[in-house]
Amino acid sequence: MRKVVLITGGSRGIGLGIANEFAINNYDIAIMGRRNTGQVSEVMNELGKTGADVLYIRGDVSSSSDRRNCIKTIRSHFGMLNILINNAGMAPGVRKDILQSTEASFDEVLNVNLKGPYFLTQQVANWMIDLKKENKRFETCIINISSVSATIVSTNRGEYCISKAGMSMMTQLFSVRLGEYGIPVYEIRPGIIMTDMTARVKDKYDRMIKEGLTILPRWGMPADVGKAALALANGNFNYSTGQVIMVDGGMTLQKI
Repeated sequence: MRKVVLITGGSRGIGLGIANEFAINNYDIAIMGRRNTGQVSEVMNELGKTGADVLYIRGDVSSSSDRRNCIKTIRSHFGMLNILINNAGMAPGVRKDILQSTEASFDEVLNVNLKGPYFLTQQVANWMIDLKKENKRFETCIINISSVSATIVSTNRGEYCISKAGMSMMTQLFSVRLGEYGIPVYEIRPGIIMTDMTARVKDKYDRMIKEGLTILPRWGMPADVGKAALALANGNFNYSTGQVIMVDGGMTLQKI
């Protein structure tokens, strides 16, 4: 039987890279995103060409009603959920020094990047517990896509850094709470990944990578994150719950 994965923000960028890897490896896919169906139809059709059953659910992860609707729709369509990948996220609309940043920006970023995933995970975790009680062999896991910004300081986007640091603790919390049910929880920390979100700073990072920012002298690609997520979902690291997988080309290695 094909497993079912829910990927938030899975129609573009890192999320789409993850979706592609899962689609070509015999998973059925639910994607939650804020864009309307017409804007993502081409992407969904391409994913469907792999043979995957692809379900798009329009919704904002920061909305409690949208989260409930997402899970309700998956229950109705698939009847089960094996993997949750909390990928949806946003950067501040305007990068500002922490001495000038606004409360509105802080609330917006934290609601999307941390509060939404936290309560979506709570909802999914309770469903997964029920599924495990019905069938002890039912395979599940939860994967949180954070960022190297969980530990690397950027004072012109403090709200983003705080949201990712919070997601790191969220991973540990849920891994401890769900351990008794055999539900592993992981965190993937991407580094500099080539997406539409990083396009506006491409020249800056081209230069920094050339100057040695990363050990591997190239940008990370969405597929790099996708392959790591797939390995976790496939059960290759079942005894490593609560751990962080770095996908940063060696960027965070200390060196002299």
